[in-house]
Amino acid sequence: MATSLRSFRSITPLLDRILVQRLKADNKTASGLYIPEKNVEKLNEAKVLAVGPGAVDSNGKRILPSVAPGDRVLIPPFGGSSIKVGDEDFLLFRDAEILAKITED
Repeated sequence: MATSLRSFRSITPLLDRILVQRLKADNKTASGLYIPEKNVEKLNEAKVLAVGPGAVDSNGKRILPSVAPGDRVLIPPFGGSSIKVGDEDFLLFRDAEILAKITED
């Protein structure tokens, strides 16, 4: 989806949608060799940038999202709605589509 947006900050997710940016894999091996960008594998890890207010259940109660901006999450390899802002790619997922929240100890 091509847009004329200049910053992801102008995107506010609605309902239970979550705006994420996929983290980029390291393009350098442990021995210091650089890997061409087309051969670098996509990570299923993303950073949450914005979160909608949550979905509404059948009783009218708001169901809060399970993640917050700044969280690191696991996302499915396919799916989500792709958004391009400038040269950056972002994805919109529903809260239920997020696989896991990553917490570092």
